[in-house]
Amino acid sequence: MDEKILEMLQLQNRLNSDTNGVNWRDGFTKNGKKINWKRCIYMETAELIDSFPWKHWKDIDSNIDIDNIKIEVVDIWHFLMSYLLEFHDPIKLTNIISNFIDSKSDIKIPQKWQKEDNEKIDIFLDIFEEMMALSLIKSDDEVYQESLLEQFFKICDSVNLSFNELYKLYIGKNVLNKFRQDFGYKEGAYKKIWDGKEDNVWMQEILEKEKDIDFDSLYNRLKEVYPD
Repeated sequence: MDEKILEMLQLQNRLNSDTNGVNWRDGFTKNGKKINWKRCIYMETAELIDSFPWKHWKDIDSNIDIDNIKIEVVDIWHFLMSYLLEFHDPIKLTNIISNFIDSKSDIKIPQKWQKEDNEKIDIFLDIFEEMMALSLIKSDDEVYQESLLEQFFKICDSVNLSFNELYKLYIGKNVLNKFRQDFGYKEGAYKKIWDGKEDNVWMQEILEKEKDIDFDSLYNRLKEVYPD
C-alpha cells in the first residue's frame, strides 16, 4: 500500500511540475498565477455535490451517477495531495497518509439511487459539506492537515471507493490530466467531449477493458481514440 501511495504522490508532483513549473510549491505557477489548493478542494467538492439531485427546482427525480461521483472524489485527491506536498516530502507524507486510509464513515451513499433517498439528501451531503467547511479554515498546522485527510478517506468510505480503486482511478485521471495539458487544455484547444462522451468516460471504459494497463499504455490508448 505504501508503494502505491508514494507512486501517486510522485506522479502528482510530476504533473504539478509539468503544468505549473518546478517551483510550484512556492505558491505560484511558472506564469506567476497564484495557486490556492484549498480553494480547488472546496470547488471540486461543490462539483461533487452537484452530482446529487439536491435542487428543489430542477431535476427533482434525477438519479445519481456513482461512477462520476467517484471520479469527482479522485479530483479532490489530486488537490489534497498537492496541498500536502507543499509541506512534506513524498516519503514522509506517505507515512502520514497511511494512518488515515482506513477511516470509516457513518454515512453510506446508495450505489443505486431510489426515489425515497431524496428525503435523506441532507444527511448524504453532510460528509461532503464538512470537507468544504474544513477547506475554508485558515490554518495549515499538522492537526488541520490530518483532519483533511481523515475527512477525505471518510468520503471514500461513504461512496464505497476502496483504496485500490482510488489508486486505479487516480492513475487513470493523472494520465488524463497530462493528456489534456499535452493537447492544449490551458490554451482552450482541447476537446473534452468526443463522439458524445466526456473524456472521463473514455478513460474509465479503457480501464475497465484493460485491467492491468500502465501509465504509458493508457496515454497511448487515449491518443488513439482522441479526434485530433
